[in-house]
Amino acid sequence: MEKEALKQQLKEQIIKFLNLTDLTPADIADDEPLFGDGLGLDSIDSLELIVLLKKEYGITIKDPKDGRKVLTDVNSMADYIEQQQSAK
Repeated sequence: MEKEALKQQLKEQIIKFLNLTDLTPADIADDEPLFGDGLGLDSIDSLELIVLLKKEYGITIKDPKDGRKVLTDVNSMADYIEQQQSAK
């Protein structure tokens, strides 16, 4: 999948999985932090995103340190998905 299409798909999935009905994919910048001052997600949301990666892309994040890096923003999630899919 092309990277821009993957990022768009991720934004749609984040909105759907986290029930962020007041947002559209256009509201989420590729480099906007997902947690803290950015999108404002919390630790429960991070678990939902890990489930999303497993369910939609077959990717399991075992190390919490990896999770923090992967779930930084949409760009880092897309990069990680591409790395994992090319490694298979």
